[in-house]
Amino acid sequence: MFRKQPAFALLGFGVLLSIFILVFPPIPSFDYDFEQFFPQDDSDLAFYQQFEKDFESDNDYLLIALQNENGNLIAKSFLEKCDLIKEGISQLSGVDTLISILDLELPVIGLFGISYSKVFDWENEDKLKQTSTKLSQFKGSLISSDGESLLFLIKNDSNLSKEQGDTLYHQIQEVFRANEIIPKAIAGKIQTQGDFVTLMQAEFGLFLGASLVLILLTLVLIFRSGWGVIVPILVLGMGILWTFALILYAGRSLDIMSVMQPTIFLIVGLSALVHYFTQLTKKLREGYPKDVAIFETFQELTFAVGLTILTTAVGFLSLYFTSIPALKGFGLWTGIGILLNFLVILLLTPGLLYLFPLSGKQATQAKSFSTLNGLFLWILKHRRLVLSAFFGVTVLAVIFGGQLKVNGFLLDNLPTDHPIQENFKYFDSEFGGSNPMEIYLEAGQRVSSLLDFEALKEIEKLEGKLSETLGERQYVSPLSLIKTLNQAQNQGSTAAFTFPSQGQYLRMRRYFDQLVKIEGPKVLSSDQQSGRISSRVEDLGSLEMGKRRAEILDFVQREINPDFLKVRWTGTAYLIDRGHESVTKQMLQGLIVAFAVVGLIAGFLFRSWRLSFILLIPNVIPLVWMLGLMYLLGIEFKLTTSILFTVAFGIAVDDSIHFMAKLKTELDRGKNLLYAIKRTFLEAGRAIFLTTVILVVGFALLSFSQFGVTHFTGLLISVTLIFALLADLFLLPILLFPLKKAWDKKSKARIKD
Repeated sequence: MFRKQPAFALLGFGVLLSIFILVFPPIPSFDYDFEQFFPQDDSDLAFYQQFEKDFESDNDYLLIALQNENGNLIAKSFLEKCDLIKEGISQLSGVDTLISILDLELPVIGLFGISYSKVFDWENEDKLKQTSTKLSQFKGSLISSDGESLLFLIKNDSNLSKEQGDTLYHQIQEVFRANEIIPKAIAGKIQTQGDFVTLMQAEFGLFLGASLVLILLTLVLIFRSGWGVIVPILVLGMGILWTFALILYAGRSLDIMSVMQPTIFLIVGLSALVHYFTQLTKKLREGYPKDVAIFETFQELTFAVGLTILTTAVGFLSLYFTSIPALKGFGLWTGIGILLNFLVILLLTPGLLYLFPLSGKQATQAKSFSTLNGLFLWILKHRRLVLSAFFGVTVLAVIFGGQLKVNGFLLDNLPTDHPIQENFKYFDSEFGGSNPMEIYLEAGQRVSSLLDFEALKEIEKLEGKLSETLGERQYVSPLSLIKTLNQAQNQGSTAAFTFPSQGQYLRMRRYFDQLVKIEGPKVLSSDQQSGRISSRVEDLGSLEMGKRRAEILDFVQREINPDFLKVRWTGTAYLIDRGHESVTKQMLQGLIVAFAVVGLIAGFLFRSWRLSFILLIPNVIPLVWMLGLMYLLGIEFKLTTSILFTVAFGIAVDDSIHFMAKLKTELDRGKNLLYAIKRTFLEAGRAIFLTTVILVVGFALLSFSQFGVTHFTGLLISVTLIFALLADLFLLPILLFPLKKAWDKKSKARIKD
């Protein structure tokens, strides 16, 4: 397929396919759903999905804080304007309910049963003055802690699509603009999702363009010829076109992880082309005719380069074996994309090269050989020093890495100075938190329902512990219904919003059926056997929240009688934390798959388990060093950093595979082991160095991203590739030297046969 006529035929096919894609382009769509980071094999996810059906989603909300620019929150004109906004938003399609202090009604029990009274009435100045004294009960929930803003808690319909969420958020903004009020802060899914996607679209184009510019500069510096620049640009451009066409034709939306894919595809493809073009210029310089040089270059290198591409793809494909949908999708399509880009290189590059007049000029060839020769001799002389250095740094990295903590935040991927971060912090400080907190309650065997006095006493103990551990805040629960009813029996007195005495409890029992029907968040099932404690808490991070949650659950284990009350933590924030806590498992799953595949490849190449083991050593060490680097840079372990170990291994092992494949070629030519290692070091060393530089610079581009996952991918992988280069050039030859006796024995046996 690499001779002239077949190459032209394949080139023609590739051009026609590219024209088809341009004539019938797929429609790109961007999406962001943080629920894709939930671990799918976790029983807690299945439990939450049932909880969501029985009660409601805890994530379909929008928090809006309104503040009077004139400074007086309870000014009549400001409240009237807020009420108009509330009515306008409530009528929008997609809004389920809007909870605010403006229309909140509390029950009052009188001679004729239950009636309802507005908490806040601004019909005239007298009523406004009279009811404003009741607001203190709602500070930190519907009124800010500083008393300067009020809250609109908008619950939107569940399962809104990205487009429907964007439309609803735009309509809400229009209502505010029409009434000339600018919210103090906004936080919630439909807002965050839209801002994430806007930033994703901008970065996707930015990194695609920056990667192309980088490739152009790299090609000019390395090959300094027209064909050495134009051919790779055309091939890699078509590779990107085919890859994203396949992804989009398959119906997959581009998400936050997709921002990295253009750079990954272009840089990995370029590193493969550098191997081919380095060999091609060598043959042209040695006087080979162009047609022969092209054919032999692709014939000789495709197996070795294909193996390096395969190991890179395996690094990403191994993410498919994790339990996080976002990582599975990213790993699968990135792995497929890398393989497809390599296929494009094989299909199009030979045909394009046959069209160009080629020359064998290439800068710094002799100088690089001299440098590598001097380096090889230095390594031979200082083997013990090199081994000691690698051993010492690795031990330090293990010590530092062992101190890394697993910790993640809900908005990890956004820059710390992004407006969304500021808005969430405002709700954390003034309204008790922005993160939903859900605890499932179930009646024990010795009570008939959660409204039994004994069950309520257990709930009161639990809420007391929650306030002690998480800080004072409002809870919506079966107990809050009972406290509201107790307040109703005492003419709405805020002081009576407490747990009732047994006598008060007995008097209110006849109103329980009416109580369950009160509008608002559902906190009790129709049979009163199950319920929830719902609130909002600050985003403390999975580490700190995990400690506090463990303290609360330990209290439940010791102090809550399961015969009266059963307790289970749930909710989307909890599932996100569970995802972060599973990083070790996710990383090990990916690495085991990657190690196994690379070991099989090495075993297939050399028919030697010993060489397979040696191949892994210089590629595991950079991963250990990455752990140490993360500790030194203060980078914590989380889902978005744990996956980098598998990805880095898959990319870094390429150079080792290339080195070993070249070594095998030299040995097959009858060279003794030491001479074969030297020739491999000199010839493969330059290509390894060039491809590492390309990969490092390419991934370093990603470190300029505003997204956390993209930034850390660029930073850590680029540094790890430098570690891998050092291991391949300094450590791998030294590890191979002791095999001389075994290899000589094997060679003699083969000659004898």
